[in-house]
Amino acid sequence: MRRRLHGAVLLWAVGLTQPALAHDFHAGALRIDHPYATPSDAGAADGAAYLRGVRNAGAQADQLMGASTPVAERVVLQRQSDGAPVTAIELAPGAETLLRHDGPYRLALIGLRQALRDGERVDLTLHFARAGEVTVKAWVQTPRTRGTPAAVRPAPHIH
Repeated sequence: MRRRLHGAVLLWAVGLTQPALAHDFHAGALRIDHPYATPSDAGAADGAAYLRGVRNAGAQADQLMGASTPVAERVVLQRQSDGAPVTAIELAPGAETLLRHDGPYRLALIGLRQALRDGERVDLTLHFARAGEVTVKAWVQTPRTRGTPAAVRPAPHIH
C-alpha cells in the first residue's frame, strides 16, 4: 500500500511539472515548439537561437521571414552548414519544419547586447509571411547532444 501511495504521489508531482516544461506558441495555423537560445560567453559578439520545430497545420504554405530580439542588434536567418544568410525558411502546409541546433537552419543573433546565460529566458519576435508576428519566450539552454557539433558553435559574425 505504501509503495502504491508513493508511486501515486510521484506521478501526481510529475504531472504538475509537465505544463511548466512544455512551451509552445501559436501564430495563426503555426505551432512554434520550444524556442531556445544557446548560452554565450561574456563579451561574445554573436549568439544563436533555435526552434525545436514549426508545425504548419494550415492548408497554405507560410514562411519565416525573419526575427528580432531585444538582446541583439539584429537576427539573421542562416544555413547551419556554411552560415550563409537565407531570405526565408519555407513552412510547408501539413508539415513540421525543424529549426534545431542540429538542423539545417539557425537564427543568428548578431551584436549581442548581453551574454546569454543558461536558465534565462529572452523574448524573440518571429516574423511570418502569412501568420504575422508572434513574440515567444526562448529558454537559454545548452543543447543535449553528444560532443559539440558545428551547429552549436557561435554563429559567424556578419556585418
